[in-house]
Amino acid sequence: MLDRPEGRLAYDVEGTGPLVVCLPAMGELRSSYRHLTPLLVAAGYRVATLDLRGHGDSEATFTAYDDVALASDALALVDELGGPAYLVGNSMGAGAGVIAAADRPDAVLGLVLVGPFVRNPPGGALATLMFRLALVKPWGPSAYLSYYPKWTPGLKPAGYDEHTAAVAANVRRNWKAFVQTTRTSHAPAEARLDDVRCPTVVVMGTEDVDWKDPSVEATWIGKRLDAEVVMAPGVGHYPQAQAPELVADALLRLAASPRA
Repeated sequence: MLDRPEGRLAYDVEGTGPLVVCLPAMGELRSSYRHLTPLLVAAGYRVATLDLRGHGDSEATFTAYDDVALASDALALVDELGGPAYLVGNSMGAGAGVIAAADRPDAVLGLVLVGPFVRNPPGGALATLMFRLALVKPWGPSAYLSYYPKWTPGLKPAGYDEHTAAVAANVRRNWKAFVQTTRTSHAPAEARLDDVRCPTVVVMGTEDVDWKDPSVEATWIGKRLDAEVVMAPGVGHYPQAQAPELVADALLRLAASPRA
């Protein structure tokens, strides 16, 4: 457990070598990296996977559940484990990674942004409002869980049913914290994009339903961060689960780049 000012956060660490810290998406668990972790460990990395505030085995005792808070948690874990580290961030975890890299360039060797939210969706105010209304109890958990499969289209990764059951149990158990997490804005991440100096790679699924055109969003992020862009064919919002080899290869290329 990682002690933070308002509570404790759960994490796992495997392997030896350069440190990689993996940050999940909103509503997800550290086990979303279950397929990526062994690939990175086999490649000679020490991999830490973190449960977000109010998710999984982490406590739901916090006042903030946004990208900025997650960035501070990521940096605290890097310091706890003896960084610097590469950060792998999925969805809101990518926004947190951007903020962390901008705040502490000494602590972040590089970023792998997976299905990234580093800004609020353009023209997405109405969709955001409707999403929040759908999460009002008593139907909120069921509404969210009915949408959850859309983030993993096509072929499901091994252990999908068990993982989905764990996600469902977590959402129902920590519903108040989850709803607070959904109210985050990614504007703080967008405001820090120009402050990121470390090498970065963007991995986006071609079937990510969170974007009208995932390739357009990935290209926009790539230009802002001077990053490599990798599109994962047939993959949704969780490339680390559906295409872990592609994500692992992206991190290995990043680590070998002259800027690393």
